[in-house]
Amino acid sequence: MVTTFVSSPPNQAPPMHTLTSTLACVYKPLTLLIYFTIILTLNLQSMASTTTIFSILILLTYAATTATSQPPSSSSTVCQSTPYPSFCQTTLPINNSSATIYDYGRLSIRKSITAASKFANSIDKYLSNSPGLTTGTVRALQDCQYLAKLNLEYLSNAFATVNTTQTTLSDTKSEDIQTILSAILTNTETCIDGLQSNAASWTSKDGVVSPIKNDNKLYSVSLALVNKGWGSKKSKKNRVSHKHKGLEAISETVGRRKLLQVDGTGSQVVVSQDGSGNFTTITDAINFAPNNTSPSTAGYFVVYVTAGVYEEYVNIPKNKKNLMMIGDGINQTVITGNRSVVDGWTTFNSATFIVVAPNFVAMNLTIRNTAGAIKHQAVALRSGADLSTFYKCSFEGYQDTLYAHSLRQFYRECDVYGTVDFIFGNAATVLQNCNLYPRLPMSGQFNAITAQGRTDPGQNTGTSIQKCNIRAADDLAASNGTTVTYLGRPWKEYSRTVYMQSFMDSLIAPAGWSVWSGDFALNTSYYAEFNNSGPGSDTSQRVTWPGFHVINETDAVSFTVSGFIVGDAWLNQTGVPYDAGL
Repeated sequence: MVTTFVSSPPNQAPPMHTLTSTLACVYKPLTLLIYFTIILTLNLQSMASTTTIFSILILLTYAATTATSQPPSSSSTVCQSTPYPSFCQTTLPINNSSATIYDYGRLSIRKSITAASKFANSIDKYLSNSPGLTTGTVRALQDCQYLAKLNLEYLSNAFATVNTTQTTLSDTKSEDIQTILSAILTNTETCIDGLQSNAASWTSKDGVVSPIKNDNKLYSVSLALVNKGWGSKKSKKNRVSHKHKGLEAISETVGRRKLLQVDGTGSQVVVSQDGSGNFTTITDAINFAPNNTSPSTAGYFVVYVTAGVYEEYVNIPKNKKNLMMIGDGINQTVITGNRSVVDGWTTFNSATFIVVAPNFVAMNLTIRNTAGAIKHQAVALRSGADLSTFYKCSFEGYQDTLYAHSLRQFYRECDVYGTVDFIFGNAATVLQNCNLYPRLPMSGQFNAITAQGRTDPGQNTGTSIQKCNIRAADDLAASNGTTVTYLGRPWKEYSRTVYMQSFMDSLIAPAGWSVWSGDFALNTSYYAEFNNSGPGSDTSQRVTWPGFHVINETDAVSFTVSGFIVGDAWLNQTGVPYDAGL
């Protein structure tokens, strides 16, 4: 089979008669080998080539599907478990009486790959005509381009995972695949939001938004089918609190000599503005860091940033895995910028500090966006880094300070300052032992601490705020007290936020939660409180929406570090202390 593909031109699929004969004898365990062989052989250089490879993969793997231990199911039965049953039935017409939930799940992901590839190509075409577009439109399309290519990678990873088993996955792999499929939906929603906000007057906008909304239905179906077929069957149990002190021992005095003593770290570089270190900018140190390292072999690559104010926009890309950045402390090592939506940036790319590299750890840093309340959305940190950890950091801004965009994230002993929706996004996020400081907003505005962005009931995302302190920042505390502060509001239809075991000062409005617009998401969102304290924690006058709940310990366990972000599987290696349970 390898020789067959070599004989074809590098950017063309093999002749159909060759594929037909190949499909007749293909055996499923060889599917992934074939897939990777195709990648190496074609030596792809363009998105068009990517489309070709996915098309070949779809044909090969569909023909290679074999019987499973699951009982056969009709599309009408299987599709009832998805948010879009009618769409599912017309999209996944398997004419095979022995088809199972696994077959439908694989087919849905394969079709998702095709849709994502087509959308990515369309964005490339629009950007090829960028001279005729406004700056805002170009920036929104560039966000969509980046996110579309990320989705293609995620989908191919998801398919590789489900294609290796006929039955259930391990709990870890199940959580992984649910996480990346959840992120795919988040990425497409982010693209839509950027176009609606920054390209509102673009005449071709609907030509981009309409297809991606349809693609989102397909991604939602894929997520639902994977959850049903391969979903984790584990039960959530409260864990005895676990505290790891690997980094805590050096939190007071971080320096070159101390860094060399941290377990689990490999090479280190020093950033110092006075020239005494290896680099004078953080960006240069990140560029120097090795790509795609493994923590089990090389340990973390440590970037120690000495005290100073660094006026630069930091972007840690996906290939800079297992990077640890340590500063000299809050208000000592400061990274600052001032991009905002008012100045033409998308919310997505207004951030001072962006990280998408998996297994990232930050400690003892202050990250600021100084655009001010008048510039509206202006992000300090945007994290789309899976299994990322922030310890003893401060995030300072006004509207949209902390953008926990996607995947799994943990924040411990951090400070967050802001006004409107200042903790937002659609990651699976736990903030533990943090200080949340609502600031004084513009006249006529109210404060909303959270604006969680879950759009689908199958997503494993949400914001859990545990053992935190919520108090007014100095400017709000010194004001006349007329500013209303809410715990959150439903940004998206299935918004999910939980406050547990936290102190709420008197600044929190008795109603607790605010609407977004009319009755939007009041029935479908999930807002919960458990065992909080302080004058703002009284739930007797809280909103009476169907989506609001005062929960018990059994329910609260699902939103702990162990239950919500599977922290026991990855936080130990960071050295950051954490409480696994309640």
